[in-house]
Amino acid sequence: MAASGLLLQLRRRAGAAVADGFFTGLSRVGKLHPLANPARHGLEVLRDQSYTDSGRVEHRFDVYRPAERSGPLPALLYVHGGAFRILSKDSHWVFGLGFARRGFVVFSINYRLSPRHPFPAAVQDACAAYRFVAENAARFGADPQRLVIAGESAGANLVSALAVSACFARDEPWARQVYETGVVPRAALPACGVFQVSDQARFQRRRPHKIGAFLNDRLREVEDSYLRPARLDADHHLELADTLSVFASDRPSDRPLPPFFLGVGTADPLLDDSRRLHAALQARGATSELRIYPRQPHAFHALVMLPAARQYWRDQDAFLAQVPGLDLPKR
Repeated sequence: MAASGLLLQLRRRAGAAVADGFFTGLSRVGKLHPLANPARHGLEVLRDQSYTDSGRVEHRFDVYRPAERSGPLPALLYVHGGAFRILSKDSHWVFGLGFARRGFVVFSINYRLSPRHPFPAAVQDACAAYRFVAENAARFGADPQRLVIAGESAGANLVSALAVSACFARDEPWARQVYETGVVPRAALPACGVFQVSDQARFQRRRPHKIGAFLNDRLREVEDSYLRPARLDADHHLELADTLSVFASDRPSDRPLPPFFLGVGTADPLLDDSRRLHAALQARGATSELRIYPRQPHAFHALVMLPAARQYWRDQDAFLAQVPGLDLPKR
């Protein structure tokens, strides 16, 4: 290997270690706060349930739900972010609390991570979890016919793949198992998402003065770890990593698409993908609400103590209150 290539690899590994440590540490510190206790919010948590019989930790999920329930509540499947290669349901506890406080029974899942498990492993797992929730939500006090799908960053990509799988009759067996449930999400909430995993260099080409070496490395390693080791049976299977290619195509959906809420900050390097998805959804005649928050970085809404994050959650709540048939409890 040339010296320049070795230096590039070392730089990327060092940068990845810094980024991984920051997000993992932030989650652990946040859990020390008294308000991180679900009981403080009238919630209960069922930890480490399984959505497959594999026995793998990657196929576990946590349920967050109001402790007092008078009947079935809307279900929400949450898919965590982390560039497809880090973090877990445990690092994303704040989203379980946030959505359960709003009146959902939240199914927050793990899935297999790259590069050990490249595409389409994460999509396969998300689809398996979707099927599990569709078939078993009632056991946990949830109504599968009032299902919302949500996630951020890489999780937003997987949520968009679930929306494709639920609304387009495809031939991938994992996508087909979603379609065959007959359950179409009432709404999709893919936040600050990457909706085209291939060609991550496009962000630096478009905004060369804002995407420096560190950010460019983080973006490129998403593609390298998730897609490069993949073994694809057919080219079109990449559509469930590059879901924009489906939404922007002229192929009609076999079922109506759910309404989308797309939130992203102006300081987020992935901003363009949310704009592109919003435009593609509008061109299809689907409902899409795009909210762009000035000066906010990637996944800012996880920092729920910040004013902009609180505004994000209020905007998302207002959107959900208008979704037909969702019937969230009154606040």
